[in-house]
Amino acid sequence: MKKIMISLLIIPIVLAGCVQKEILDDVNLETGSAYDYVGNKIRGTALVPVYLPDKAVENKTFSATSTLSRDFLRDVQRQSSDPLVTGSLKVVLFGEQLAKKKGILDLIDSFQRDSSIGAVLYLAVTEGEAKDLIEGNYGKRGNAVYLSNLIRHNMETKDMPKTNLQLFLFDFYQNGKTPYLPRIRSIGEDQIEISGISFFNIGRVVDTIPAAKMFYFKLLVDEYSKGTLKVKLGKERVSVESIRSKFKMRLASRNPHTVNVQLKVKAVLNEYSGNLVTPQKIKGIEKNLQKEIEFECEKLIKRFQQEDIDPVGFGHFVKSKTRGFNFKKWGNVGYQQLKVNVRADVSITESGVIQ
Repeated sequence: MKKIMISLLIIPIVLAGCVQKEILDDVNLETGSAYDYVGNKIRGTALVPVYLPDKAVENKTFSATSTLSRDFLRDVQRQSSDPLVTGSLKVVLFGEQLAKKKGILDLIDSFQRDSSIGAVLYLAVTEGEAKDLIEGNYGKRGNAVYLSNLIRHNMETKDMPKTNLQLFLFDFYQNGKTPYLPRIRSIGEDQIEISGISFFNIGRVVDTIPAAKMFYFKLLVDEYSKGTLKVKLGKERVSVESIRSKFKMRLASRNPHTVNVQLKVKAVLNEYSGNLVTPQKIKGIEKNLQKEIEFECEKLIKRFQQEDIDPVGFGHFVKSKTRGFNFKKWGNVGYQQLKVNVRADVSITESGVIQ
């Protein structure tokens, strides 16, 4: 028994000696990366924060060009004085040309195979080259923190639906569902904004909706906790905020396939340009909101059908309700012939500021 106990104590010591140790002061932590398609090659840029004595963060970058995406980290190591590790990677940017022409599947595959990279890694497509954007100077906490916070904040409280590495891969491998990522752009030396949502087909961007349409898309695929929408009531302007929403789909018919989408929206009237908000005017605002939401959502769905993409996931939903579902037939004609009826139930729970 004594020999067994001694052996059990020795095993963890031996195994611990097999683990490669990485001391934080002796490595460069890659917190962000950017990829571009330049001259039929992939150029990767690694972002490493350098912490200065005054607690400010300097954004240092390393770039390398290769024909293979997996060679990027190996090539960049030759430029770094300390080993470059990916365990702190927060955000990855894909340049516009790369996302449209080459595609991002090889890069995505390398991320999912790297056990040190977390599943909640934020991904985004950039307008122009990703290298130019990641080399900016955005705040005192470093570019990677700024970019990841920008994306997270807009997903949690604004019009961007939730997405990350894990959710992108889930949609990609899901039959009847199209993955999407936020599209970002620079609007100044130290400012970035989310300018839309890009949709992928086999790893390439095939369509992008502008920021003005993001609100309606999020109603179809995600639940709002907060949000903002401006509408008109005659000559008066109305701002509706603190929106909470839920969506539900129901298969109404299989011949032809018909799906009813029910949206329930609760909102607060934050601003009204008229003199007095009466119960009748609130009813009018609710009715206008309802019509606008139904019109814009159905318009988006028709656009997706024309582009042969399905980010709402109608194919996956219909399959879950149909025995012996044929995805090949659905992809050829079924999705394009799908009829979708959107119905919105809008209620304004309270009114706020009146101008």
